[in-house]
Amino acid sequence: MPERLTEMLMDTWTPLIILWITVIPSIYMAPMNQSQVLPSGSSTGLKRLNEEQRVLHRSKRGWVWNQMFVLEEFSGPEPILVGRLHTDLDPGSSKIKYILSGDGAGTIFVINDKTGDIHAMKRLDREEKAEYTLTAQAVDRDTNQPLEPPSEFIIKVQDINDNPPEFVDGPYHATVPEMSVVGTFVTKVTATDADDPVYGNSAKLVYSILEGQPYFSIEPHTAIIKTALPNMDREAKEEYFVVIQAKDMGGHMGGLSGTTTVTITLTDVNDNPPKFAQSLYHFSVMEDVALGEPIGRVKANDLDIGENAKSSYDIIEGDGMDIFEITTDAQTQDGIIRVRKPLDFETKKSYTLKVEAANIHIDPRFLSGGPFKDTATVKIVVEDADEPPVFSSPTYLLEVHENAALNSVLGQVTAHDPDVSSSPIRFSIDRHTDLERQFNINAEDGKITLATPLDRETSTWHNITIVATETRNHSQVSRVPVAIKVLDVNDNAPEFASEHEAFLCENGKPGQVIQIVSAVDKDDPKNGHYFLYSLLPEMVNNPNFTIKKNEDNTLSILAKHSAFSRQKQEVYLLPIVISDSGTPPMSSTSTLTIRVCGCSSDGIVQSCNVEAYVLPIGLSMGALIAILACIILLLVIVVLFVTLRRHKNEPLIIKDDEDVRENIIRYDDEGGGEEDTEAFDIATLQNPDGINGFLPRKDIKPDLQFMPRQGLAPVPNGVDVDEFINVRLHEADNDPTAPPYDSIQIYGYEGKGSAAGSLSSLESSTSDSDQNFDYLSEWGPRFKRLGELYSVGESDKET
Repeated sequence: MPERLTEMLMDTWTPLIILWITVIPSIYMAPMNQSQVLPSGSSTGLKRLNEEQRVLHRSKRGWVWNQMFVLEEFSGPEPILVGRLHTDLDPGSSKIKYILSGDGAGTIFVINDKTGDIHAMKRLDREEKAEYTLTAQAVDRDTNQPLEPPSEFIIKVQDINDNPPEFVDGPYHATVPEMSVVGTFVTKVTATDADDPVYGNSAKLVYSILEGQPYFSIEPHTAIIKTALPNMDREAKEEYFVVIQAKDMGGHMGGLSGTTTVTITLTDVNDNPPKFAQSLYHFSVMEDVALGEPIGRVKANDLDIGENAKSSYDIIEGDGMDIFEITTDAQTQDGIIRVRKPLDFETKKSYTLKVEAANIHIDPRFLSGGPFKDTATVKIVVEDADEPPVFSSPTYLLEVHENAALNSVLGQVTAHDPDVSSSPIRFSIDRHTDLERQFNINAEDGKITLATPLDRETSTWHNITIVATETRNHSQVSRVPVAIKVLDVNDNAPEFASEHEAFLCENGKPGQVIQIVSAVDKDDPKNGHYFLYSLLPEMVNNPNFTIKKNEDNTLSILAKHSAFSRQKQEVYLLPIVISDSGTPPMSSTSTLTIRVCGCSSDGIVQSCNVEAYVLPIGLSMGALIAILACIILLLVIVVLFVTLRRHKNEPLIIKDDEDVRENIIRYDDEGGGEEDTEAFDIATLQNPDGINGFLPRKDIKPDLQFMPRQGLAPVPNGVDVDEFINVRLHEADNDPTAPPYDSIQIYGYEGKGSAAGSLSSLESSTSDSDQNFDYLSEWGPRFKRLGELYSVGESDKET
């Protein structure tokens, strides 16, 4: 370790010393090499020449320097001399003062104002700031007047290799397929170096692998990682840990380095076939297992993962290919063997199957390695189970005539025990399917007999369930449906399809069809219905009507003459005999009612009642309807008139829901004037103390009657008007009979103690006769007429 440290220090300081030897002399010699000095080196000499010779010269810049450089990270016991500034105006005396300004002036860079030497006071870092722009100027030391215009120059910080390479994006993760060929691209890494990439080799990087060989390699300059070994197997090793180094200085000795890690994972490819864990599998199953139930699992292992490990299973050989099936469990990749058809221990006791497992996704690159499939043998043993009885047929169909005798045998069902022991069987009827108990069954031989009479017209089909039970094990039960069809016999007579009532016009014609009737029969003959119609023997020579059979199995009723009259006979009854074609034939007699009616000229029936003839002549049905409508209209008018009169005679009462603010109430009585003290209590207006009781309002009609409230305490005689109004306002607010709207209440009380006196004539000691109205004539022409009237009154009184 000490040797390594010494070597690194030598690598670092060697170029610095060489650079110092080559750069510093050039800096010191620069003013001498590039200066352009005037014959007189001071501004005073120039001034003297101008005065003596009166010759004008063009002023030239006297600054002489090169671009200055300073090494970064240089430190020593004393400040570093960066360079020297000099002007040709400086004769070597101390009258010129050098001033430095700009980036870092006074803090980082300090100038000797006499000699112009510039020193770096601090360690510089090029990665923080690569160059500094400064301004220099020469001024007179005594007057501080500038001798030259200010000039800019740059101090550049020269780079040294002080920053190692860094992998900013590390650590890295990459994948590459297994079994890849040599040189397969894996990933690319990138390192950065903060040193100057232009100056020297400080930022020139070279990449190498420290760990991970011989599996992977890296390009030294591009940092591309590739596979270095062929056929790397993921199943052998899946993950590799690779260490990458980046070294600057072109990889030479003394360069700085940085490392990163790359985790490389081999991804799976389908390079392994499935393989059964064992070549022979044994399973046993009960013969009564339900269809679709799994009876066992087989497993073919695959070293691959994911999609490459998925396999499908098939039965390729065996004596049970149609009895069993195999499916793949998507979660576990197992082969599940299921029962496809029912098993029978008595028929076959074992099966042998050959099962194959094959990869679903095959990579053609590895087909040369062999088929990606495997096979195994599966032996299945069927075990005996106590099975329920088995009927000879899954369903039974029996037929019986509806007139069959009771206890007659309708048919027979049979069943047997499929087990080797062959238990006896007992039969029974599920009474839930034969609630009326119309059938019985012999428990020993399964013969079904009739228990109650049947009627096809009530129910044509009967569906019952027969139960077979083993006598040795009552839990073994089987059921079978039995359908019993009731056959028809001719036991119902035909009859009219509906109650017919025919109508015959008085002015009808002979031979006119009065009515067409049809018949129905509840029986159902094989060849269909055919009815025979006839009149009763005593009605064969009926003088009024006759019948005619139609081709569609219906009957037409015809009139023999036209001399029918409602006054003579209103209703005719015509008995008709209907017979069927069954064996034996059945017949019935139905009566047709025929009414004689009045018809229009078009043959439309208008009235069939005899009472129509007693109506006054000339009144038709339309006239009767018109008369009835007039009567109803008169009744409506009378009702409206009575209602209006009732509303008119009602007293004027303001309802609760009416707004009295806009109602004008007119009274027919007149008051007696101020001298009438009998019409109302004038003391109420004169003295507010006189009202203490409850005075009901007469401008509204209250819905509820309230008890009179107690009056407030008497108000003293010296009450003020404001207090009086507040008292009355409080009473109005608390009055439950007060209306819910605004109202104006006028009070005649004017208060007491007014300096002006009362304006009312009530209780006044003077009268109109004592007053003088002469002043009215002084009020102008508008009051002239009023003054004349009062003057006339005075003169009349005097006379």
